Amino acid sequence: MSIEHVKCLIIGSGPAGYTAAVYASRANLEPVLYTGHEPGGQLMITTDVENYPGFPDGVQGPEMMELFQKQAARFGTDIRYSFISKVDFSGAPHKVWTEEGVEVHADTVIISTGASAKWLGLPNEKRLAESGGGVSACAVCDGFFYRGQEVAIVGAGDTAAEEALYLANLCTKVHMLVRRDEMRASKIMQQRVFKKENIIIHWNTETVDVLGKDTVTGVKVINNKTEEVSEIAVTGLFVAIGHKPNTDIFKDWLEMDETGYIITKADSSHTNIEGVFASGDAQDHVYRQAVTAAGTGCMAALDAERYLGNKGII
Repeated sequence: MSIEHVKCLIIGSGPAGYTAAVYASRANLEPVLYTGHEPGGQLMITTDVENYPGFPDGVQGPEMMELFQKQAARFGTDIRYSFISKVDFSGAPHKVWTEEGVEVHADTVIISTGASAKWLGLPNEKRLAESGGGVSACAVCDGFFYRGQEVAIVGAGDTAAEEALYLANLCTKVHMLVRRDEMRASKIMQQRVFKKENIIIHWNTETVDVLGKDTVTGVKVINNKTEEVSEIAVTGLFVAIGHKPNTDIFKDWLEMDETGYIITKADSSHTNIEGVFASGDAQDHVYRQAVTAAGTGCMAALDAERYLGNKGII
């Protein structure tokens, strides 16, 4: 099997990957983009997107990602519906292998593999999340739809505390479901949560199931100390138990933090490996928004273009 050589390889197809593809294509880098197993990323399970600029009436997540894909294709991006299963960044050119065993050599690699929300694994959780029925893993994305309503949030770390505070400014009441008798969040975040009168903390509480046929009507919970089962009437459930960046195949090569987010150099998308750039939620554990992912995709393409120019490849 012959080895293919490309100037710019993009791994991943969310807002970061497709934006990188648009910029790289327009710079004549002739990018090849591998979509991965979840083309379009997390937005494919997001129904209403109302906070992305340029869509005054909102847009469905899958529809928006189809527009991203069409724009990248229009400028000549070679989009391939396959998965990169192995990489070798030991030297130039960088080597990758697809799940079919095809070997590709690339002068530059842009990583935009994103992150996946951790879920509770409840019977109705996935169904109501995918249908837009009231289960979400992003309060900043979806909290707006629950203004003036009562919601629940699962989690006890800084992210959960931050999202509970965000929801408390929109919702009449926020039920915070905490598995232990203490929170993992930093002291300052805990103090802010405790001060909010409309955040009710349920200690030693585990979520058993989400209630509702088409939309969330409540959550069934159990107190793991008393074993008492009860139901809390809410119209939305937010799961804030963390995200896992999809970066496992790069762990032998790239510098990452303790949770697997790729570390990039200040004010750039450069990783510790020359010619390898990271963008989107694979390297962003702070903002995790479609618009910020797209911005870092742009940065990665511009950084790749400058790198190739400095090397005399383009």
